[in-house]
Amino acid sequence: MNAALAIAGVVLIELYRRKDFYVLFVLTALITLLMGSVNFFNEDRIVRYLKEICLLLIWISALIIAIATGARQIPAERENRTIFPLLAKPVTRAELMLGKFLGCWLACGLVLLVFYSFFGVVSGAREHQLPALHYFQALWLQWMFLAMVIALALWGSIIFAAPSSNSTICFVVVLGILLLSRHLNRIALQQPEPASTIIYALYYLLPHLELFDVRDLIVHSGALIP
Repeated sequence: MNAALAIAGVVLIELYRRKDFYVLFVLTALITLLMGSVNFFNEDRIVRYLKEICLLLIWISALIIAIATGARQIPAERENRTIFPLLAKPVTRAELMLGKFLGCWLACGLVLLVFYSFFGVVSGAREHQLPALHYFQALWLQWMFLAMVIALALWGSIIFAAPSSNSTICFVVVLGILLLSRHLNRIALQQPEPASTIIYALYYLLPHLELFDVRDLIVHSGALIP
């Protein structure tokens, strides 16, 4: 376990040195502040639009960081030829993958903490209230969502040699599940057999990542999920 934690620390340092997070955070902050400075006829609902845009940017940025960070872990080790002396030491493959996963996941947690802190400041300045429990629940659910995304990206990094192809496939799969999986049961009702059974099987087998998306509850000030 100590070896896995040491590897996770190296991954955290790597993210700190790279500019991915800084660029995405600055872009999110600039776009959000620019939209927040616009006030159409003192319309109160503009706050909802601002929160919706900011949360969408947070989801996109976190997804990019999670997939990019996870997809380049094993190929970077191979390219730098550091994976072979690493495995030659008393570090098992399971500890290596666990350390890589923990590092990517903890890094994404820190990224989400920064993003949601900024979101809380911006929305609190406009609404004059801070539903901290709602924001914590949204952060926690998104962090759990990113755990599955990182696991997929790490698995792909073992199969695909190029991080670009792995990242592209992960983006397509994750976005496809987010956009289509909730509608598969309705699509199955309109199909003849055996297509209907196959689509129903996919509906129950695929992870329903959309369940972790509670942006609408935050935007419309809904109740906490029990």
